[in-house]
Amino acid sequence: MKAMVYDNYGSPDVLELREIEKPTPKDDEVLIKVHAASVNAIEYRFLLGTPFLARIVAGGLLKPKRKVLGVDVAGRVEAVGVNFKQFQPGDEVFGLSFINGAFAEYFCAPEAQIQMVLKPASISFEEAAAVPCSASTALICLRDFGQIQPGQKVLINGASGAVGTFAVQIAKAYGTEVTGVCSTKNLDMVHSIGTDRVIDYTQENFAQNEGHYDLIYDAVRKRSFSDCRRALSPQGTYVTTAWSPLLALQEKWISMTGSQKMVPMNPMDRPDEKDMLELKELLETGKVTPYIDRRYTLSELPEALRHYGTGHARGKIVITI
Repeated sequence: MKAMVYDNYGSPDVLELREIEKPTPKDDEVLIKVHAASVNAIEYRFLLGTPFLARIVAGGLLKPKRKVLGVDVAGRVEAVGVNFKQFQPGDEVFGLSFINGAFAEYFCAPEAQIQMVLKPASISFEEAAAVPCSASTALICLRDFGQIQPGQKVLINGASGAVGTFAVQIAKAYGTEVTGVCSTKNLDMVHSIGTDRVIDYTQENFAQNEGHYDLIYDAVRKRSFSDCRRALSPQGTYVTTAWSPLLALQEKWISMTGSQKMVPMNPMDRPDEKDMLELKELLETGKVTPYIDRRYTLSELPEALRHYGTGHARGKIVITI
C-alpha cells in the first residue's frame, strides 16, 4: 500500500510517498480502507518535532517512532479481528486515531487506540475526515471547560480556523449569541457559518468591550486571560487551547481570587464515544457543516502541510486518498 512516511523530524520536504506492507488486523484490531484524512496542528508539530514535547508524544526523541502521520480517519472497514466487536466489514466510519497512521491507503489499529463512529450517510468521506480532531476540540472546550449555556454571549477568537469554524457552529447549536473574530479577508466567510456578529481584529479590539461576554474561547492561542479579562462578564469564563504548567497554576489562582474563570485545555484530554456521537448528531441534523479550505491528494501532502504552516488556511485542509 502507499503511505506518506517520514524518517526524521523536519519540514514537509522530509515526507516521502512509499510502498509499505499492508497491515493485517490482529485479534483486537480493525483494518480500514482510508478514503480521506485531514491536517491538524498535531501532525504539523509531530512533523517538525517542536515543541520538544511533541517528540515525547510521538515516541521518539531523535527520530519519529511512528512514521506515518494522520489522526483524522474516514473510510470503509475492510476487516476486523475476532475480538473486535464495534464495527463490521463494509461499515463506513470516521473518527480519531490516537497512534497516527491516517496518511496511508489503509489504517490498522486496536479498538483501545481509536475513537470512531459510523459515518452519517448524508456526508462525504472528505467532510467526515474534516471533523474528528478539530470539532472534538471545539466541543470539549465549549461544553466541558466553558460550560456553555443557551442565551449566553460567546466570543470565538480565531473563528475562521480549523477549530474556530466548528466552535462557531457548535456554539450556535447550543443556543448562544456568537461573535466571531477574524481578519478582514475572512469576514464574509465567518458570517456565512452562522455568527451573529463578526469583528475584524485589524480594525477593532474586542477586549475593549467591557463586561460583554459570558464565554470567550481563544481557539488560536493569540489572546491571554489578562487580555480578555475586561471583556468578560463578572462571572465569565475564558477558555484556551493553550496549556502549560504555568497556565495550570494561573487557572487555580484566578479561581481562588475572583469570580471569573480561566480554563486551559490539557493536551492529554481525549474525546470519548459520547463526544463523537454528539458530533455525528450535529452533522446529521445539519447544525454543523465542515468548512473545507482546500483538498489535496496523498502525494500532495507536503504541499498541504506547507499551506497549513502559512497560518492562512480557512477551515480544514482535507487529504483525499
